[in-house]
Amino acid sequence: MDNRVIIIGAGGHGKVIADIITKSKDELIGFLDDNKEIGEVIIEKYKVIGKIEDITKFSIADSNIQFIIAIGDNKKRKTITEKYKILNYYTAIHPNSQIGLGVTIKEGTAIMANTCINSSTTIGKHCIINTGAIIEHDNKIDDYVHISPNATLCGTVEIGTLTHIGAGSTIRNNIKICENCTIGAGTVVVKKIEEKGTYIGVPAKKKEEIS
Repeated sequence: MDNRVIIIGAGGHGKVIADIITKSKDELIGFLDDNKEIGEVIIEKYKVIGKIEDITKFSIADSNIQFIIAIGDNKKRKTITEKYKILNYYTAIHPNSQIGLGVTIKEGTAIMANTCINSSTTIGKHCIINTGAIIEHDNKIDDYVHISPNATLCGTVEIGTLTHIGAGSTIRNNIKICENCTIGAGTVVVKKIEEKGTYIGVPAKKKEEIS
């Protein structure tokens, strides 16, 4: 597709994004990371080419370069987008994902392998829809959300900004979860969540309420 992409973040998540970029036949230029040495090889031939602050330098040098933030922490992704006003964000969609009719996926979001996103769903900016996640019809996923591997969101679910849905968790249909929540791995949510916090268990309960 001839997109030229720099990945921000050279950890494990960055490696997965690199795989999506190359499988999509786009060009991966390299990684930016504050905790790696410049020149360090991250995966195959792809190296760290700078620090995060070098975003500005690369974007000025070539306005066609696209960036994607490969950092799992929702708040860190938000902080970077607010600090660096880049117009070109890459949206990474694995070729093996299943995307239904009428689905909207906004900029900077990563859709991993074997995900299923069904019709009339909206995925916000800079989200992560991780491996094998199922997002059913008419869902609304706000910005900076992370849906972990093998999580299942049934029909007409709404997830607020900066919320993390843990691996293997299940959200019943017609449920709304507010912003800034963490839903623990394997949790089953059967009632709406209106107060931010961490929720675990079957059915889900707020962590401090569990004795």
